[in-house]
Amino acid sequence: MNEQTLSQRLERVAAHIPAGARLADIGSDHGYLPVALMRRGVIAAAVAGEVALTPFRSAERTVRENGFTQQVIVRLADGLAVIEPGDGITAVSLCGMGGETIRDILAGGQAHLSGEERLILQPNGGEQPLRQWLMENGYRICFEEVLRENRFYYEIIVAERAGPVTYTAQELYFGPLQMRARSPAFLAKWQRMLRLKQRTLTHFARARQVVPEQKVLDIALQTRWITELLG
Repeated sequence: MNEQTLSQRLERVAAHIPAGARLADIGSDHGYLPVALMRRGVIAAAVAGEVALTPFRSAERTVRENGFTQQVIVRLADGLAVIEPGDGITAVSLCGMGGETIRDILAGGQAHLSGEERLILQPNGGEQPLRQWLMENGYRICFEEVLRENRFYYEIIVAERAGPVTYTAQELYFGPLQMRARSPAFLAKWQRMLRLKQRTLTHFARARQVVPEQKVLDIALQTRWITELLG
C-alpha cells in the first residue's frame, strides 16, 4: 500500500469522502489516504494528524515527496486536537483503530468539531460502543458495510449529525443498515462470530473456575441474536 495504491478498506473509506472536502485524517500513519485523495483531485485540502513521532515523520515525508505541502498539513497532536478553527474541516476519517478508541477520540475532541462534518470511521472491532456514542450524540448512520481483506473482516461506518436518533440494542450490535442489507460479507462475518460465541459458551460450561454470570448471560444473548439474524 502507498499513496497511489490504497488497501481495499482505505479505498472504501475514500469512496465516502465528499468531492471538494476539507479532510482531517486522524491517525494518518504514512499520510497515504489524504495524499491519494489529493492526487486524484477529490479533496480541496487536508490535515493529517498523528500522535506518535515516527508516523508523523512518515506522513510529512509522503506529503513532501508528492508535492502537497501547501494543501496537506501534517500535525503532531492527540486526536481531534490536530484540527484548528481556520481549517474549515468538512470530513473526518478515523481508520484502523478499535471502536472504543475512535469513540474516545470523538468524545474527547468534540470541542474541535462543528457538528457539520461527515464522519468516516473504520473501526477494528468495538463497533457496538462506537454506534452507541454516535446515537447518543445525534449522529445518524447514513452508510455502513462489512468487507473482508487478508482474512479479516472490517466495518466502515459513515455518520452525519442529524439530531435525535434511536437504534435498538440489536441495531447497535449489528449495524442498522447492515441488518437490512444483509450483504454476503456481513452474513459471513456473523456466521463466523456465531461459531466463536458457541465455542466460548462450551468453554464456559467446561471451565473449572467460576465464570461471572453476567458474562455468560451476555454471550448467550449475543448468540441468540446472531442465530435469529442468520435464521
